[in-house]
Amino acid sequence: MLAGTRIIEIEGLGPGPFAGMTLADLGAEVIVVHREAPPIPGMPERNILDRGKRSVVLDLKDPQSILQLKKLVASADGLIEGFRPDVMERLGLGPDNLRKINPSLVYGRITGWGQEGPKAQDAGHDLNYIALSGALWYASPPGIPPFTPPTLVGDIGGGAMYLVVGMLAALINAKRTGEGSVVDAAIVDGSAHMMNLIMSMQQSGVYASKRGRSLLDGSHWSRCYVCSDGEWISVQCLEQKFYAVFLEKLQLNEDKEFLQQQNPALWPKLAARLTSIFAEKPQAHWAALFENTDSCVAPVNSPAKAAEHPHMAARETWVEIDGQLQARSAPRFNGAIPTPPDRSPSRGEHTEEILKIL
Repeated sequence: MLAGTRIIEIEGLGPGPFAGMTLADLGAEVIVVHREAPPIPGMPERNILDRGKRSVVLDLKDPQSILQLKKLVASADGLIEGFRPDVMERLGLGPDNLRKINPSLVYGRITGWGQEGPKAQDAGHDLNYIALSGALWYASPPGIPPFTPPTLVGDIGGGAMYLVVGMLAALINAKRTGEGSVVDAAIVDGSAHMMNLIMSMQQSGVYASKRGRSLLDGSHWSRCYVCSDGEWISVQCLEQKFYAVFLEKLQLNEDKEFLQQQNPALWPKLAARLTSIFAEKPQAHWAALFENTDSCVAPVNSPAKAAEHPHMAARETWVEIDGQLQARSAPRFNGAIPTPPDRSPSRGEHTEEILKIL
């Protein structure tokens, strides 16, 4: 879909490389500018987030390398960087500098706090950003410290994907007007924006400034339960018709307390009862019981186990490349299974061929 689009990605951590990977998955030519320094200890030489990209090593403190980067930018449609505010400006690579070279350039910036504001220069990580933005508030059942799957809500959901959306919008605008844009993708903004779905579900008497009182974080029908083998099962039968199927499968469809689905006063008691019920059998038993029903129940799988599930296997979602398990690109177009992603390059693998075209 993005064939013919060239993106320059300045090496960073987390959401920036993920955004570049997503654009590469969608067909863009992504050239990642790696530093000469070796990768972080413990990180693989070939990073999944670099798949489908070409790698050039440049020293951004060297005038010659800066000149080479500017030549690359002259032929690019977009650029991604994830430094703290003003770092690129101090290198002479800020948006004002580069858009003099390429007026239609889409300049994508990804940070935790944003380019402006009292915390713009502060250090932080995924959990800090979503804590401040409000996105962490409903993350766990009451009485348990809020915790989300690492990076998914902040770095990826509120950061990388908003950067991708912003860049795609700006690229369309640049094609139409010839003018580039600066995309300020702040994780605090994106993760707060994602909360609008939950905020739209708050009803009079149900919305809660206290945890454990909203539709999705306090009810017995929206949480995970541990099974007898120590594995987990997820339950989220929000709509009444799905909740009815859930009760029927558990033979609780005539229980007067369970029939009061929307009674918050009963939620703790009913959650305790379900905790006891699910603890009686292993995960496989419950997964089989609810399979192919509208009960809205599913096993909690590790990525490796997810790859083996019949549904995920049929869709060929997970694939192993160079010994690394990874998911294919998403979304899909015209019903076709995405081709396996290209291998990740080693650092500087394409330096010589890229510099030859400048």
